[in-house]
Amino acid sequence: MAVRVRLIGLILVMFALLGSSIRAADTLPATLTDAEFWKTIETFSESGGRFDFEMYMSNEVTFQNIIPDLVARVPLGTAYIGVAPEQNFTYITTLRPKIAFIVDIRRENMLEMLMYKALFEMSANRPEFVSRLFSRRLVSAQSDPQASVERVFGNLNSGRGDTQFYAQNVQAIKDRLQKTHGFPLTAEDLRTIEYIYSLFFRGGPDASLTTYGTSYRQLMSQTDGRRKNWNFLASEANFNFVKQMHQKNLIIPIVGDFAGPKAIRAVAKYLTDRGAVVGAFYVSNVEEYIGSPRAVWSAYCRNIATLPINAASTFIRFGRGGRGSFLNPMQPFIKGGC
Repeated sequence: MAVRVRLIGLILVMFALLGSSIRAADTLPATLTDAEFWKTIETFSESGGRFDFEMYMSNEVTFQNIIPDLVARVPLGTAYIGVAPEQNFTYITTLRPKIAFIVDIRRENMLEMLMYKALFEMSANRPEFVSRLFSRRLVSAQSDPQASVERVFGNLNSGRGDTQFYAQNVQAIKDRLQKTHGFPLTAEDLRTIEYIYSLFFRGGPDASLTTYGTSYRQLMSQTDGRRKNWNFLASEANFNFVKQMHQKNLIIPIVGDFAGPKAIRAVAKYLTDRGAVVGAFYVSNVEEYIGSPRAVWSAYCRNIATLPINAASTFIRFGRGGRGSFLNPMQPFIKGGC
């Protein structure tokens, strides 16, 4: 009888803990108002800085190779943190996080993410999105939801972009951010957004918009090495998930140094206060740049240690010299003192 009572008590405790964890996860917002979104950007961001290379798109062609292992490790519906531009969208659509923070030392990256936000929101489907992104008219207005990435890009008019279409899109992006959302962008911010957008217009889908990189079209056509393309443009379902996240203001770009005094810690506090856990942190190869001096690396380690994690929390890293993309658990990294 005593054993049975203890067993019932244990089951009740387990259900109580499960209920507590569910309630904690549910405290993340289902959506943010425009005012909340912009306030988060402003209050979490640092002053920003420079990076040695131009990075207006990813150059990590192995970025999908780790996805089968990533989805096996990280449960859906956690929080996501990343760096740099569009590669995050693929990891986001793969992991289906409840909220995502993109932390990058360059203010230009935050503004590029806002540019992307406007383009996602204005586009009904993938063909419209790539058409607007590169200011190339579509050959056919008919949209096939089952079309491959190659077919989506093949539907763009070849050659130089349409200058009139470009001018319309630039204005539409600005109007979306300023008038629809009411974001108080400065004149310099608007010039930077227009400059970044002009690079996509002038370069087109076959240009490399990053130092030491491949083309946008080729990057979108990569697979996981097993012939599966997980990209955010690989299907309408993937595209729509990212679009909905943008519409709900749940992909939040922050200006911040991984070893800085505020950005990572502000994200950590926000998530901790809401009982959320970081499922994945895409750090790319940023650690290579902050490994020295030791004081900078130590500051980074202290920042990472403030993040709410569990045994499933995973770093997504990239190594130069042929190593490519790889995964590491976050918990041993933090417990070991970095």
